[in-house]
Amino acid sequence: MSGEPRVRYQAGEDGIGEIVLVRPEKRNAIDARTIEELFGALAAAEVDENARVILLRGEGKDFCAGMDIGHLEATLSYSHEQLVADAGAFGELFLRMRRTPKPIVAAVHGNALAGGAGLASACDLVLAADDAHFGYPEVHLGFVPAIVMNMLIRNVAEKQAFELVALGDRIDAAEAMRLGLVNRVFSRHTFADDVRAYCVELARRPASSIAFSKALLYEVGELGFSEGVARGVEVNALARETEECRAGIRAFLQRKQRSAE
Repeated sequence: MSGEPRVRYQAGEDGIGEIVLVRPEKRNAIDARTIEELFGALAAAEVDENARVILLRGEGKDFCAGMDIGHLEATLSYSHEQLVADAGAFGELFLRMRRTPKPIVAAVHGNALAGGAGLASACDLVLAADDAHFGYPEVHLGFVPAIVMNMLIRNVAEKQAFELVALGDRIDAAEAMRLGLVNRVFSRHTFADDVRAYCVELARRPASSIAFSKALLYEVGELGFSEGVARGVEVNALARETEECRAGIRAFLQRKQRSAE
């Protein structure tokens, strides 16, 4: 079993490249090798010309149950420096996901807990089945969702974030959407088809526009107002220089002209 992959990349079809967590016997729990393979899958998706959207999902009953307890147990004897390096790999994964120009969509079914909830919220969009559950139960182990806190606080209000991590309770998909962790909730019975249709529609949008929007959205969140406006001006100009934008403007004007005739 140790030699089997944790992650599989499925090449783009209908504009969608799929990154699949394939450790269902461990509820897709994350260990060092899973993180390494996720880096590899992201790299494959980036160079896949047929993938305009990256879909992240899990096989089996759950999306991802969080960090592998066995892996955490193995690190109990680590030095402080080793623990920092181990945790740092997970943090670097979140940064890598943000820097990937293609939109990443999480399809969450079953449980997305602890690091699994963080992995979902690190995606640009989150779709959930109506029977999915999210939670940050680290407090019950005397642990802290330290790395995923960066994602949580960017999705929900401060007091709601603290309640989630202080109580460690699970919330259902409807509540997760109300709080801002989830974009859409679909029926569990049609979830796969609904997710596919959503991603196909997203893949139809101009790739350059999506890439600029993603980069600017996250960059502006870390800038002051004046710096954010200045960066927006720069990206506005860059976007208008792309052939996709120029073609879109010409097509719009042609449609307007035909309707006026």
